[in-house]
Amino acid sequence: MRVTSRKKRRIVVVGGGITGLSAAFYLQQEAKKNHLPIEIILIEASLRLGGKIQTLRKDGFIIERGPESFFDQSGSVRNLAANLGIEDEIVHHNTGQTYVAVGGELYPIPSGILLGGAPQVSSFITSGLISLTGKIRAIGDLLLPKSPEKEDEPIGDFFRRRFGKEVVENLVEPLLAGTFAGDIDHLSIQAMFPQFFQLEKEHRSLLLGLKKNGKHLYPHIIGEQAYYETFQNGLETLVEALEKQIAACTILKGVRVEAIDQEADGSMSIHVNNGDPIQADAVIMTSPFNVTKEAFKAHDLMQDLPNMSYATIATVTMAFKREQIEKYKEAMSFFVSRNSDFVITSCTWSNRKWDNVAPDDCDLLRVYIGRVGDEAVVELSDTNIEKTVLQDLSRLLGIQDQPLFTVVTRWKQGMPQYTVGHEKRLHTMQEELMQQFPYVQIAGSSYEGISVPECVAQGKDVAQNILAKLFEYDK
Repeated sequence: MRVTSRKKRRIVVVGGGITGLSAAFYLQQEAKKNHLPIEIILIEASLRLGGKIQTLRKDGFIIERGPESFFDQSGSVRNLAANLGIEDEIVHHNTGQTYVAVGGELYPIPSGILLGGAPQVSSFITSGLISLTGKIRAIGDLLLPKSPEKEDEPIGDFFRRRFGKEVVENLVEPLLAGTFAGDIDHLSIQAMFPQFFQLEKEHRSLLLGLKKNGKHLYPHIIGEQAYYETFQNGLETLVEALEKQIAACTILKGVRVEAIDQEADGSMSIHVNNGDPIQADAVIMTSPFNVTKEAFKAHDLMQDLPNMSYATIATVTMAFKREQIEKYKEAMSFFVSRNSDFVITSCTWSNRKWDNVAPDDCDLLRVYIGRVGDEAVVELSDTNIEKTVLQDLSRLLGIQDQPLFTVVTRWKQGMPQYTVGHEKRLHTMQEELMQQFPYVQIAGSSYEGISVPECVAQGKDVAQNILAKLFEYDK
């Protein structure tokens, strides 16, 4: 490898969530490996690092306030964990039955669907989740032509066209609402599920494509040879290890970036809320899109792009004595259809999914509330949220007693929504940045994937890209 410049460069990482932490770590690793002279400054607006990854450990319970696991199809988290020396702390989830609540009943999800393939015929035919008419319509996918449209479209339109209205209402929408808190009539099929978009192009029928493809095309849920993972002592283990490893960087907490200007010599001035501007040779922006857009407002950069929508949600974790929940002893989780009269969107028995998160005599339920168009419930007091969730759990699971404790965590504007046209907007944004601010890179959940592995991968990519540009060498 040939490096054409040895001048020391300062790189500022804006945002201390998992993307920013990963970027700072890989900047440090790459610089050390290739003997590159750099200084790293990480700026975080809040008083802690890790973003939405927050683990509460109390009285033998491990409670995740934000994301609780990751599906590491790319291996990005496992590779990072190996670099951090914590790979042996990764644990796999247990398996169990998943349900969907339709009306006031829980129905098992047909076998095969959660494995990223076509449903097994016998389980699909006997399932009470879809009516006979709905099943006949869904099988019509085998005969329907592919769409002549080459452009992006809403997830809802895509799956209604292939499988019909009932499958979307009772299966697709609950799974996606419980996972992404989004409105399927606005979310982009191309950005969220490009694998299905491509299947229709290649095989016409999704069912035939799933059968022939043999790959796990629904990785957000589970794959036949794949599994969700976390760390023995909670997901924040990853954040704690990263923070320890990047201790040599300058870390500024409680500092908000307000604007970024380009100087005559090509460097940048980063204006913050509580001090003099910080000079930088390169910037990695991992903040939400709307924050990033505001930082470049004076330069009319990205101003033609609409603000990104974000769903407001809350996680509600409740602990019960095991004898308090008598129904659905084999259940792992359930999702709730929008046409049901419930506030909660999903519920998981965390102690059944993971072996180490609760005492042996307790059940630990993790509930999501809130989604696009239904955010008001998140604004209720903790007491009223607990009461509302208990009412739903009473109707669905027969729970009559009060929980041992409840932990409510709100995420206002917390879940990015990749609406139709997201890919084109992202390309436009990157082109504008390249022209006006060539030493600025963007990454994070607002852009190319919201999962932990996708954010880690983005952080690594932009770190390598910015160093290659600054020091003029091939990655």
